[in-house]
Formats: sequence, structure tokens, C-alpha cells
Amino acid sequence: MSGKRRLIIAMTGATGAVYGLRLLQVLREIGEWETHLVVSSAGVLNIRHELGMKRSDVGAFADVVHDVGDVGASIASGAFKTHGMIIAPCSMKTLAAVAHGFSDNLISRAADVTLKERRRLVVVPRETPLNLAHIRNMAAVTEMGGIVFPPLPAFYGKAKTLAELIDETVARILELFEIETKSLYQPWEGLGKP
Repeated sequence: MSGKRRLIIAMTGATGAVYGLRLLQVLREIGEWETHLVVSSAGVLNIRHELGMKRSDVGAFADVVHDVGDVGASIASGAFKTHGMIIAPCSMKTLAAVAHGFSDNLISRAADVTLKERRRLVVVPRETPLNLAHIRNMAAVTEMGGIVFPPLPAFYGKAKTLAELIDETVARILELFEIETKSLYQPWEGLGKP
């Protein structure tokens, strides 16, 4: 493996493109991580609609950008060592593909590789309300060793801005990879004495 630790970031067609962007920005700021980005076609639409950016604008924050149709890319093989993968945001379509091993594009293939190699996979699903298929797919991913991390805000930190709420979610996701991000949010330390 290269001097930097590798992490795959995938962005799909669910709302919440800001989570994928912010993950890339924070990892770039930390500087110890080589990021591999894959964006689905619907993810590109969300980037344009939600962030007012192009795929290349977001890709500028990644070290390597892969085409979603390139199932021969480095990250499609377990021989290419990474510390894991984050799918943020994760559409229900992508969640279903991961849950059922349907490796029809580079995102679902890289997730399949991450699971089979027993590396950490974190999916950040953005859908509400959930139907039974969604819940069962989340259970399947969990049973395979993945982590389902809905981007639900914690209000006990008393964030004052949307950016602070986003940073708290991003920080907690990155902490699952033992990436120190305490500067992004105030972790819970208990209520203390009344």
C-alpha cells in the first residue's frame, strides 16, 4: 500500500450530496488519506442540483476519480488494499445492489469487494419514510458486516448552523475509521451534575 491510507468515497442518487463532498474536503484537510471517488449518474444530477457544482468540481477534492462504469478499475479488486468505503449519500437502489451482491457498476462492485475482504463499509442511506424492502436491505448489509449510518442530527451538541450539523455527521462517520475529527463537533460527555 502507498504511504497514505486509502479510502473509497461513493456518491449516489439520494439527496445529501453535501455529505460526500464534505467527507472529501475533510480528508483532504487531514492529508493522510488517499481518496478514491466514484459518482453514479444520478449522483451527478444531485451534485448539480443540490450543490450547484459539476462532477469535476467535486472530483477536484479526491486523489483519484473513477468512472462508475469502469468495473476494471483498481478499487474493483480485493488485491487493491484500502481501509474501506463510504457511500454517502446512498440511494435505496445502491443499498439494494449492495445487499444482494448485484455488482452492476463500480460502486456496488467496490462495496462487494469491501465486504468480501472484511473491510469497513459504511452506507449513509437517505430516504424517508422507509418501506420494508429498505429495512430488510439495511439488515442484510448489517449482517454482512457493513454499517448503516443514517445522517440523523444529534441536537444535544446545540449546533447553530446546518454546516455544523453536517460536520457532526461527517465526523462521526470518519471516526468509524479511527480518523480523529473532534475539532468538527462536540462529542457527548454526559449531562453532568444538575
